[in-house]
Amino acid sequence: MDFRELLDQNIQDLDDKPKEACGVFGIIAPAEDVARLTFFGLYALQHRGQESCGIATFDGSKIALHKNIGLVSQVFDETNLSKLKGDIAIGHTRYSTTGSTNIVNAQPILVSFKDENIALAHNGNLVNATELRDFLIKKGYSFESTTDSEVMAKLIVHELSSGKDLKKSIESAFSQCKGAFSVAIGTKDYLIAVRDSYGVRPLCLGLTSKGQSIIASESCALDIVGASFVRDISPGEILFINKEQKLSSSNFASTNTSSSHCIFELIYFSRPDSTFKGLSIYHFRKELGRQLAKESPCDADYVISVPDSGTPAAIGYAEESKLPFGEALIKNRYIGRTFIQPSPMLRELGIRLKLNPLKDVIAGKKIVVIDDSIVRGNTSKKIVKLIKDSGAKEVHLRISSPPVKWPCFYGIDIDSKEQLIASKSESFDEIAKFIDADSLKYISHAGMIKATDLHRNIFCTACFSGQYPIEIPKELNGAKLRYEKVEQKI
Repeated sequence: MDFRELLDQNIQDLDDKPKEACGVFGIIAPAEDVARLTFFGLYALQHRGQESCGIATFDGSKIALHKNIGLVSQVFDETNLSKLKGDIAIGHTRYSTTGSTNIVNAQPILVSFKDENIALAHNGNLVNATELRDFLIKKGYSFESTTDSEVMAKLIVHELSSGKDLKKSIESAFSQCKGAFSVAIGTKDYLIAVRDSYGVRPLCLGLTSKGQSIIASESCALDIVGASFVRDISPGEILFINKEQKLSSSNFASTNTSSSHCIFELIYFSRPDSTFKGLSIYHFRKELGRQLAKESPCDADYVISVPDSGTPAAIGYAEESKLPFGEALIKNRYIGRTFIQPSPMLRELGIRLKLNPLKDVIAGKKIVVIDDSIVRGNTSKKIVKLIKDSGAKEVHLRISSPPVKWPCFYGIDIDSKEQLIASKSESFDEIAKFIDADSLKYISHAGMIKATDLHRNIFCTACFSGQYPIEIPKELNGAKLRYEKVEQKI
């Protein structure tokens, strides 16, 4: 059994939530231990990717890199961090959405042209990566990885080889990229942030107490290193930051596009202590619960959550419905972070490896269970069974997002409708029957948007509506590993 199969068995079976692409972090801070700061930044972003991680540093023209498969705390120690010297650091933590779990697919990606070394870390998915990759192969470029991130890095090299300077090369390269990309780039002189013209994935700018610049996927990564949030990187923006902390911003988008930030970032992916456009993610999730209670009330004794992502919504639901909120499912926060295969006996216990019920809270009660989403339905079915086996009189499931009916091609690991129970079922009652819940209700699309207190047209809701802001080639359906068997030029 290879690593990928092991990962699928041990994590995906226990948690069929959507999986996010990655977390990126970058800092330019002369005279500071940039590798150590990046380590802690990645630690705060660990929830965004748990397969591999890496840090690259620049010390003048010298570049150092350490990356491997595993969690941030497993990959890095005092010995290898001490070897990462420099004024600029780029960090990455990965969940694969293009390419398999393999050390060659770990990031940052390093490329070079003449005396210019470049480290690139990417969150998101390109929808035209195949077209760009084929173009570069015809130009004589070879690929070590099977990721779209290396395509972007090699595209920058190609532009440099045409005689353009670094700024023009990066601008030209990303103007050819279509899809979702929030990117941190390091060179010997600059920290660079790039965000796609739709702003699908998050990326923000922060400052340390000494006025040194940081870019990160989420504001929680700024908090952990004592930095303050300055602003979000704008859709279509390329931001260059030099060692004197001077900022130079440009927009590479050739046409005007409307913002399409992934709303699942607010519902599930982002940490609750992060913010978006000044909106607390925790507050938004509570508002989802309140709205859900207004739309789908329930005669019950307790409101409980599927921890941890369902907890803010459950608190909001309980407050709005005037029902007591109780903690009834205790989460083992480490089982999803191990790649050791359970024994057949333990695998039969299923969800108990991750959640353990408080029977004295559940027994004889009518329970409302709040969760943030249902994807395949397998985990929801196991949770309902767990609660009923603990003596619950009734189990009513309420979901703080609309039904996920459509695949995502912008950096979430759902690339075909066949994976989605809501796309295969005729009604909510049919899904409720499958998972053996006494009732099942989802928040409405309009209710979800209302909870944000922001305009609908700034969000991508394609996984709920099927309305994709960026055109999707047919070849991408079910094509996460589309480069795995491609003959690579040597």
